[in-house]
Amino acid sequence: MKIALVTQYFWPESFSINEMVKELEAQGHQIDVYTGKPNYPDGAIFAGYTQDGCSQETFSEKVTIHRAPLRPRGKSGAKDLIRNYLSFVWNGLRHFPRQAKGKDYDVIFVFSLSPITAAIPAIYLKWRKRTPMVMWVLDLWPESLSATGHLRNKYALAAVGLLVRAIYANSRKILVQSHAFIDAVAVYARRDKIAYFPNFAADVASPSTATTQVPHTLLATLEENFCIVFTGNLGSAQAVETLIAACRLLSDLSNFRLVLVGSGSMSDWLLEQQATFGLSQLILAGRFPAEEMPQFLSRATGLLVSLKNEPIYAQTVPAKIQTYLAAGKPILASINGEGARVVEQAAAGLCSPAEDAQALADNIRRLYNMPAEERARMGESGRRYFLEHFELKAQARRLAEHLQQAVSP
Repeated sequence: MKIALVTQYFWPESFSINEMVKELEAQGHQIDVYTGKPNYPDGAIFAGYTQDGCSQETFSEKVTIHRAPLRPRGKSGAKDLIRNYLSFVWNGLRHFPRQAKGKDYDVIFVFSLSPITAAIPAIYLKWRKRTPMVMWVLDLWPESLSATGHLRNKYALAAVGLLVRAIYANSRKILVQSHAFIDAVAVYARRDKIAYFPNFAADVASPSTATTQVPHTLLATLEENFCIVFTGNLGSAQAVETLIAACRLLSDLSNFRLVLVGSGSMSDWLLEQQATFGLSQLILAGRFPAEEMPQFLSRATGLLVSLKNEPIYAQTVPAKIQTYLAAGKPILASINGEGARVVEQAAAGLCSPAEDAQALADNIRRLYNMPAEERARMGESGRRYFLEHFELKAQARRLAEHLQQAVSP
């Protein structure tokens, strides 16, 4: 199958779609990626790229990445984000059709995180190529705008809802990342177009210390202490205030370490909290490439996922849950709804309500006092659940089936 993938986020930004593209290619599909210049999550264009002008490069072995100019997200809040979102739409409309000239595709596939407006260039490409379009929705609009506080006006939210309805109307099929998304998306689209397709993860590789970029002092800290590891974006949605509050409640555990691996809009705030409260048990490791994550996952005693206490986040299964399950380590989930349901169904860890620092601290303490054999059973149960439901190779085959059904309904 010939696939045109349209996404605002792609390698070297760290997103699950990168691994899916590699696997689809390995399974014999031809893929071209249409995206912008990488700048997530820090808000600055990555080294080696320029903000202006189009570019082309090769990913994996035969995947061609076509990049359009993009205004970076910056760090100044909503205005910079809006400019970032609109620049992808404008430059995608201007450049993607020219970059796709002379190429034929079976399907246009949209990887739809925020913003949903990233689908607009895909719709135009669909019209130009007379090709069916499929969306994979991982974030709900307009609900996410309200939850993050970026948009509160009810009339503006209603207008965004009309835009969402129009975008969904142009999709032959809409894949959603959790069962709870089905009802939410059905408000704006025909239910018979919606199908459940959860996130996935590649199997966690065995780490090698010979070539790692992770400092050996940090690796030693992970190996010698009771370390709870959080990986990924450190932003407002992740309720990092709850993590700090829980960390302060556990100061009596001498060998406890909370290791945050990643960066984001709350990174500076975390540094301030570390200094203000003298949190020696908090380790801000910074950001590392995705291929370095096994170094942290394999050495962690437990793996942490957190989200804010908002209805939209209760409908979401964070992508890191699949990776954590694959790692075979106990999960500490400070979340509500669908994500907690997966962890509980997998018998893979301990759950506490979102933004409840005391309950999270209690669960960390419970894991601390738990026999190693019981921790191991949790990890093994989670890994079995991962292999049955979320393993990358099987999910790539399922995705290809969904796309083929859209091509030949």
